[in-house]
Amino acid sequence: MTNLSWASWGAIWAVLLFAVDLATIARAVTREHRSPASRLAWSVVIMTLPLVGVIAYFFLGDTSADRKSDKKLKDLRRELRRRPDADMPQANLPLLYRQAFARAASVNGFQPVSGNRARVTTDSNESMDWLVDDIEAATDHVHILFYIWLADGNGTRVAEALIRAAGRGVKVRVIVDGLGSRRLLSDPLWARMKEGGVDTVVAFAFRFPLISAFIRRLDIRNHRKIVVIDHATTYVGSQNCADAAFRVKAKYAPWVDVMLRVTGPVAWQAQRLFVSDWMVNGGDDIARYLDHVPEVPKEGFPAVMAGTGPTESVQAVPDMMQMLLAAAQHEVIITTPYYVPSEALHQQICAAALRGVRVRLNVPATNDSLIVAFASRSFYRSLLKSGVEVHEFQPGLLHAKILSIDGTAALVGSPNLDQRSFDLNYENSMMLVDPDVVSELCQKQEAFINVSLQVQADTVVNWSVPRRILINSIGMLSPLL
Repeated sequence: MTNLSWASWGAIWAVLLFAVDLATIARAVTREHRSPASRLAWSVVIMTLPLVGVIAYFFLGDTSADRKSDKKLKDLRRELRRRPDADMPQANLPLLYRQAFARAASVNGFQPVSGNRARVTTDSNESMDWLVDDIEAATDHVHILFYIWLADGNGTRVAEALIRAAGRGVKVRVIVDGLGSRRLLSDPLWARMKEGGVDTVVAFAFRFPLISAFIRRLDIRNHRKIVVIDHATTYVGSQNCADAAFRVKAKYAPWVDVMLRVTGPVAWQAQRLFVSDWMVNGGDDIARYLDHVPEVPKEGFPAVMAGTGPTESVQAVPDMMQMLLAAAQHEVIITTPYYVPSEALHQQICAAALRGVRVRLNVPATNDSLIVAFASRSFYRSLLKSGVEVHEFQPGLLHAKILSIDGTAALVGSPNLDQRSFDLNYENSMMLVDPDVVSELCQKQEAFINVSLQVQADTVVNWSVPRRILINSIGMLSPLL
């Protein structure tokens, strides 16, 4: 009788567990803005890992921080102006790139604007040198957002420059991500910044992660890097506020980044992204900064900002890249630390090579994420078969994120080529057309390739069976990465 009772309870629990699995799968396959591959992958995980798969889905599967934040951000998007309160001259764009720019502009309702100038930084230290100099020269305001801010040499230099600026009457506002900058938040430097007059906001802060995990997804982060100084100067690129030695992951150092220091009317669009991030994460109402009407110099290149995220235009990053790739005539150079793209983007990259465009992909030889490194290599065979040249960067972790097209157009910013940047993280990018600036970016990309090793097709073909099984098995999870 006892055995029958245990069997009965076992059957009941099995039925309940199966029902929970089916309900979770139903949720996974009916969520909006999910690719078929992602829905299938989650369904497989949930069914093959009973209960564990369900828990994993609710912690990692929903692309939403929480309903309150989502609603607030969507409301702000409607309420905040998307363009300056003045007629801006229409940018003169080459016909080949007009559709790509139109897609980028659609993300936040911006418009491509001419009259911009940019300089490419040499390395991480120069990026911080220029930033400190600009902060020292600020007269009205400094707005800064970094995903990761460390209390190291560069992080401290920037913080102290901000404290000095606040001391002389400049309005200084800083946003950091609650996870990416968690070490700074517990460091005395953060307290010094606030005591020194710097206004601060923490994006996606959480005090009780185990409890918070049941009501919102914890790994949706603000991965943006935004700087706006006195309405006129902005920075865009991959650099966090830290030394290249990046002491939190020092064994992968140096971390190699590229930043653009940009002046011109496109800075208004970066300001709009900062203002919305500031207000949605608990900052005061600073919408008045969008009343500023930028001047549009006669000289300068056309550009547009795109601030992407799970509540913004879905799949905007791969869309922008695919449209630029479709416009390529001669050469494409892709620099990224993580290559786990959508199937559509991967096929577009291969298609460009197949139609005769020289396509070069540069990724780190050693990645700070072993799973992502394996997943990236699962794409090597099809890339090489299509004629894409794959290079693995040797002296450190190549962290720059650049797509350059024919030495003329480029997309540069914070997104990686992975599903996290496409679906989960809040990212910012700038699309531009300018032979001079893009030529500088290409020179940086060429320099990275020169210290990389080219992956040979024979090497990939001769990988052992266990290695191929491991790489391709992890690659199957790429829609979840």
